[in-house]
Amino acid sequence: MTTLTFTLLVAVGSFLAGLIGALTGLGGGVVIVPLLTLAFGVDFRYAVGASLVSVIATSSGAAAAYVREGFTNIRVGMFLEVATTIGALLGAYLAALISTSALAIVFGLVLLYSAWSASRPRPQHLASTPDPIAQRLRLDGSYPTRQGERYYHVQRVPLGFGLMLGAGALSGLLGIGSGAFKVLAMDQAMCLPFKVSTTTSNFMIGVTAAASAGVYLARGYIDPGIAMPVMLHLWRLSPGLLIPPACLSCSWKIARR
Repeated sequence: MTTLTFTLLVAVGSFLAGLIGALTGLGGGVVIVPLLTLAFGVDFRYAVGASLVSVIATSSGAAAAYVREGFTNIRVGMFLEVATTIGALLGAYLAALISTSALAIVFGLVLLYSAWSASRPRPQHLASTPDPIAQRLRLDGSYPTRQGERYYHVQRVPLGFGLMLGAGALSGLLGIGSGAFKVLAMDQAMCLPFKVSTTTSNFMIGVTAAASAGVYLARGYIDPGIAMPVMLHLWRLSPGLLIPPACLSCSWKIARR
């Protein structure tokens, strides 16, 4: 396979990964890592390094639109990023100590859980009473609906913080946004509305990936020859404009509300 063919094929696959990641809040790594390792024979750790670079940029593109529309709870995101960043650094450190076969098994289990989580109904758990810790940290917020602003109360902050620590470790270990676990923590544990948890997850994923990407870069696991075509999926040429597909997908998602 020539370099040009490799670049084009990876760019097309990564473009689709960016759309999936922005629409679901899971991050494109759940598609990019299997694509690189199974279809192109890239070493698992190099695939993770390229995926982390992709997740950073995909999250940045989608997060900007979500923040502008008023869905993202920035205070919750920045608070939980402390946990995910610590977890991501720990996961990136452990990645060098665990064999690639074991990492592949863990990745497969995470994918199975993500698929199961996406297929089952997710009942809302909105709380009517405020939580003392959330009130002290001023984490409660609102988001726009067709009927006007809808307010919500954040619950069980310590539990959500602990779950985010694990989500960050998975991100650093496997090169994915681990959005399924982040959305689980914010939906089920912290009782955030679906749209708020998904958009806040997109806001956080990039910071989490950036923390572990630094470790992979220092160890030489981010190869520009692999990361560059993965990065190409972030932009689509449109009459004189460069538009991130993450923004295209999040604009469609916002329009459906």
